Amino acid sequence: MFQKTKEKVKQNTFVLSYTRMWPFVKPYWFRALVATLITIPIGSLDAVIALSLKPFMDTVIMDKGGSTPFNLPLYTIPAVIVLFTVLQSVLDYSSSYLNTWVGGKITNAVKQRIFARLVNCEAAYADRNSSGVVIMRCNTDPDSACSGLLTNLKVFTTRIFSSVSLICVLFYTSWQLAIIAIIVLSCSLWPLTKIRKKIKAVMDSTVIAGGAAISALNETFSGLKTIASYNLEDAQSTKFSTVLKQIFRLQIKLTQKTAWLSPMMHIIISLGIALTIWYGSYLIKSQTITSGDFVAFMTALLMLYTPIKNIGKNFAAVQLSFLAIERIFNFLGMQSSVQEKENAVTCPVIQDKIEYKNVSFGYTSGRNVLSNINLTIKKGETIALVGNSGGGKTTLVNLLPRFYKLTNGDITIDGISINDMTLKSLRDNIAVVFQDNFLFEGTIRDNIMLGRPDATEEEMKKAIQCACLDEFVTSLPKKLDTHIGERGVLLSGGQKQRVAIARAFLKNAPIIVLDEATSALDNKSEAIVQQAIDNLMKNRTVFVIAHRLSTVQNADQIVVLNEGKIIEEGSHEELLDKKGAYYALYMAQFKAKNQKNRFKLKNTVS
Repeated sequence: MFQKTKEKVKQNTFVLSYTRMWPFVKPYWFRALVATLITIPIGSLDAVIALSLKPFMDTVIMDKGGSTPFNLPLYTIPAVIVLFTVLQSVLDYSSSYLNTWVGGKITNAVKQRIFARLVNCEAAYADRNSSGVVIMRCNTDPDSACSGLLTNLKVFTTRIFSSVSLICVLFYTSWQLAIIAIIVLSCSLWPLTKIRKKIKAVMDSTVIAGGAAISALNETFSGLKTIASYNLEDAQSTKFSTVLKQIFRLQIKLTQKTAWLSPMMHIIISLGIALTIWYGSYLIKSQTITSGDFVAFMTALLMLYTPIKNIGKNFAAVQLSFLAIERIFNFLGMQSSVQEKENAVTCPVIQDKIEYKNVSFGYTSGRNVLSNINLTIKKGETIALVGNSGGGKTTLVNLLPRFYKLTNGDITIDGISINDMTLKSLRDNIAVVFQDNFLFEGTIRDNIMLGRPDATEEEMKKAIQCACLDEFVTSLPKKLDTHIGERGVLLSGGQKQRVAIARAFLKNAPIIVLDEATSALDNKSEAIVQQAIDNLMKNRTVFVIAHRLSTVQNADQIVVLNEGKIIEEGSHEELLDKKGAYYALYMAQFKAKNQKNRFKLKNTVS
């Protein structure tokens, strides 16, 4: 039963693939249909050349006194062949042009749909997949699925109608030889039924390996300074060489599984031609068929068999397109764990408090990063999250905008669960400033305006001023229209932070999350950025993650996290009085700071 079902699925692969693609084809169905219909005469005209040789052979070569069709002069036969060949060529060009046009439009539509799905992926998807695999999914697969499939569809449609018309010529000239030809043809096509199963596993591995190669290129480009500073040129080259060797092995493996098709079909067809010549000679001698019949038959047979010998390559290419379509729709059909409820409500502007109720979370099943977190943050309060690295601080704030799905427990804003809110309204109420803020390629203006695209020029200027960015912007020749490069590479760390803070100012969200916003800065940059952060925090509910305890002493609440659990909470003075974990962290930093200051003083005196 299972085997029958499996065979049925394999038989329906062609239909299923085109059914899935129909929504993308539909806007261009007329051009696609014309491109397909043109292939009918392209293929059918092959029969004209073969059929025209019969009267020519019988009348001219064998001099049997036969007549040409419609009693036309003999010289018209070569002229008809040339005329139909020109017509066939014009139609072939038209079909290629339409296929390219339709294929390009469909490919762009698929890429747009994939991109729309990508930007709505949950954060966990980025954690699980490399950039290389994502690029393969979003760029390479659509090209293979759409343009490749249409090109191969044209080839197959042309050859189907060519085959049908040529088979008619075979039966018209000699039904006895035609039966032999059809049996041989069937035998030569049988290996094609086994190809999909052989290449699927290899192609899946090839996609992963190709993604690894792209990831290696991305990492190398982004980390050129690190590679140079640590002399990693040879190590990176060796790593990339390993990936290329893996891709090469997979290419060879794919060739081993597919390249045998054409030679095998060539051998089978050659046997068929030899058998036809042997039996055809007998039929001529017995005067069952004429020499013209035989020449017309052999011409039709060779025209039928020649493309069949190479159909293995095209069939393998079609299967690769089918597999690409399968991967595309697996991606488009991927279900995010962060789902919006059907009757989700709008997130309210906080009036009372945010509560974490028995919150637990783990990135992988069975391993919690947070365990039974209970917190209450009142409107306008600043809560600081401190503790050793890996304690769960960033994870705790990432759950508030629902970057991840809670494992257990709930988070509420004014008593309403964030799971009951629309994602857009929830995230509209939260602005995040990360330790390493992502800036997009473009200008300073472009990146700040992401906070609120409809902001006025006055609001923009106020945000820049509050972010302590106005002096820097004024010093630039192009001011706000200065290009900052990919990921803001042309800006310093402090400048990037202030652009991100200006973006958060413009968003004007009532809840602010500051995730290590100053930890990577020098003292001078930190002082400027801290002033910008102080401006941003006014009259807002703020979550602060910090390693430098000097920056959180004025917080209303300080929560100490260790191994995903709250071990202490209170104000700065209260926690120092307890002389617990916070006191130990504070004293360790205080001693380190004093030692650093003494070292500076000693060097100055010297």
